[in-house]
Amino acid sequence: MNRCCRYWESVFAGVGVSLLVLDGPTVAADMPFKAPVFAAVHNWTGFYLGGHVGYGGGNFGPGTNPLPLQGVFFPHSTTGLIGGYQAGYNFQLPNNLVFGAELDVSFKSIVDRPRLVPAPFNTTLDYSATARGRIGYAFGTLLPYVTGGLAWARTRLDINGVDGSVLSERGHTHLGWTAGAGVEYATDARWSAKLEYDYIDPGARTYRLADVPLPDIQVDPKIHAVKLGLNYKIWDTPLSATSTDYAIRPPTLPPSTDWNVHAQTTLLPQGYPSFRSPYQGTNSLPGAGRARETWTVGAFLGWRLWEGGEFYFGPELAQGFGIGGTLGLAGFSNGEAQKGGAEYPRFRPQRYFFRQTFGLGGEQEEVADAANQLPGKRDIDRITVTVGRFAVGDLFDGNSYAKDPRLDFMNWAIWASAAYDFPADLPGFTRGAVVELNRKDWALRAGLLQVPAAPSSDVLTFKTGGAVVEFEERHTIFDQPGKLRLGVFVNRGNTGNYRNALAISAADPALDINDVMTSIRRQNLKYGFYVNGEQQLMKDVGLFARASWNDGRNEILSFTDIDRSISGGLSIKGSYWGRPNDTVGLGGAINGLSGAHRDFLAAGGLGLLIGDGQLNYRTERILETYYAYAIDKNFTFTADYQLITNPAYNADRGPVSIFSGRLHGEF
Repeated sequence: MNRCCRYWESVFAGVGVSLLVLDGPTVAADMPFKAPVFAAVHNWTGFYLGGHVGYGGGNFGPGTNPLPLQGVFFPHSTTGLIGGYQAGYNFQLPNNLVFGAELDVSFKSIVDRPRLVPAPFNTTLDYSATARGRIGYAFGTLLPYVTGGLAWARTRLDINGVDGSVLSERGHTHLGWTAGAGVEYATDARWSAKLEYDYIDPGARTYRLADVPLPDIQVDPKIHAVKLGLNYKIWDTPLSATSTDYAIRPPTLPPSTDWNVHAQTTLLPQGYPSFRSPYQGTNSLPGAGRARETWTVGAFLGWRLWEGGEFYFGPELAQGFGIGGTLGLAGFSNGEAQKGGAEYPRFRPQRYFFRQTFGLGGEQEEVADAANQLPGKRDIDRITVTVGRFAVGDLFDGNSYAKDPRLDFMNWAIWASAAYDFPADLPGFTRGAVVELNRKDWALRAGLLQVPAAPSSDVLTFKTGGAVVEFEERHTIFDQPGKLRLGVFVNRGNTGNYRNALAISAADPALDINDVMTSIRRQNLKYGFYVNGEQQLMKDVGLFARASWNDGRNEILSFTDIDRSISGGLSIKGSYWGRPNDTVGLGGAINGLSGAHRDFLAAGGLGLLIGDGQLNYRTERILETYYAYAIDKNFTFTADYQLITNPAYNADRGPVSIFSGRLHGEF
C-alpha cells in the first residue's frame, strides 16, 4: 500500500473515532471530552542545517580579467559550479505565514583550463556569504518565499609573470547586499529540499597596485546564483502548548528506501620534524620541518529511478594541501591530499553516475543503507553497469583492511596498488563505464575510462583512454573469509618516453630535460597488473597484501611515481580490549622504479610528485601504524605515525617521521 493511502486511512480513522466520541447524548454526558487537535501536515518551525549546490555567473567590472571557473555541464563562468552550507530558523504563524533567518556560505569551483588571454593580472572569487531574512507562506509541505539581507565576499587578484605564472596574489573582503526568492518542499518531517535564486552585490573594492607597478583596479562583483539545497530540521516545536491535549496527527511516514543522504567530513593535519637533506630540488619534500592540513566535506545522495536503476551524486568541498605542497614522496603520506589543493575550500561535483543492476535470479542478499548504496535486496547472481563520474577505487582494487584513507591507512602506497597508474584528474576521479558480472564465489569486472590530457592535467579526455579488467575470487580458509583480486590495466595517454628524453638531452646538454620531455609527448601506452589479497585470520583480525607493476617506460600520467610496489599489514578491531569500534593497524610498503625512470630523475627530471634534481637511488620504504578511536557513533579520531626511508627513492635524504591526527565524521 502506498504512502498516500496509508495517510488518508489514518485521517479517516481519526474522523471515525471523533464521531464515535460524539455519538449519543449519554456517552457525551458521562465522560469529559476535549476537542481533538488536528495537526498541520507539516510545521516549518524549527532550526535547520543543510548544504547546497548550484551554478552562478556575473562579472567583476570592466578590465578585471576574471578567470573562467569550471561549469562541467554548464559554460565556464566567474563562479562556475558552487557549493556550500546554510543554517537557519523558521517560525510558522497560525495563519501559515513563515518568518525565518538564514546564514549561508558558498564556495566556488576550480580553474580547469589555461588562461585564455595572457594578462598581467587575473581576478577570481574565493567565496561569498549572506545573512538573510526570509518571508514565505506555507501551503502544507510547500513553502514559497522571498529573501534578502547582507552579503559579503572575498576576491583575489593574481599578479602574473610574462610566462603566465602567478608571481603574487592579494585579496579583499567586500560588504554589500543580496535579494532573492525560492521555494522549499518538505519531503518528510525532517528533510526538505529547496530551489533558490539570489542576486548578490558585495560592493566594490579597489586594489592598489603601485608596487607592481600596475594601475589601480576596481573590482565590483555582481553575482547571479541558482542553488539547489537540502535542509535537515534539528529541532522543532511540540504539537501544542500542553501535553494533555488530545491530538490526531497524520502518521510519520516510514523512511524511504527510494533515496538516501549520507555525508562525511575529514580533517587531517600532518607534520614532520627536520630531517637530513644535503640538497633539495623543485619537487623535494623540504628538509626543514613542516605541518599542513587538509579538510574535506562531502555528501552522497542516491535516488532509485526504477527497478534496478539508481542515480548517485556526490558533491564535495576540499581545502588545504599535503605537506610539502603534496610533493616529495612517491608513497605520499596523506590520502586526502589532492594535487590540486587550495587555500580556500573549492567545490567539485566529484561523483555523478548511473547504475543499472540486472538480476539473474536465484538467491538474494540484503544491501545495507550506505554512501553510494541504496538499501534493499538484490540477486547475488547479477550484472551491474555503472556509467558516469566516479573514482576507479570505488569499483576496483577494493580491500576490507586497507582502502579508505579517511578510516584506515593514510599512505598512498598502502591503501592502493601503487604501481597502477589509474586514470584520474587532480582530485582522483574519472569518467567512464564499468560492467560487472557477480556470482556467489567470484566476480569479473571491466572498465573503459577517461585519462588526463597530459601528466597532472585536470582535463579528462576520451581522445585517449584507459582500460582495466579485474577478477575477484572469494573463499574461506578454516571457516575464515578471504578474497583475492587480480587486475590488469592499460592506459593510452599523452606522455613522454624516459629513454628518448635522456638521449636527446645527452646529445645537447644545453637543453633542460624537463623541456625535452614536454616536447616529445605523444600517444604512448602504459600497462601492468596488480594482485590484491585479504584474509580474516580470526574474528576482528585481518591480514592484507598487495603487489603491483607497470612497464616503467613512459611518464606516469595520473597517480604517483611508482613502477613496482609491494605492501601489506595487519588490522585488528578493538573487541579484544572492550572497544569494538576501535581499530589498530600496522602496515608497510616498498616502492621502486624502472631503470629508465630512475635515470630520468637522476638527470634532473621531475615526476608527478618527486624530483630532487639528482638521485642516489634506493627503494622507498614505508612503515605506518595507526590507532582509530571511536568517539561516538558518528566521529572517529585517529593517531597515525609513518616512517619513510629514502623519500622519493633518494638515499641522500631522510629518513622522515610523519605524525598525523585525523578527525572523521559520518552522518
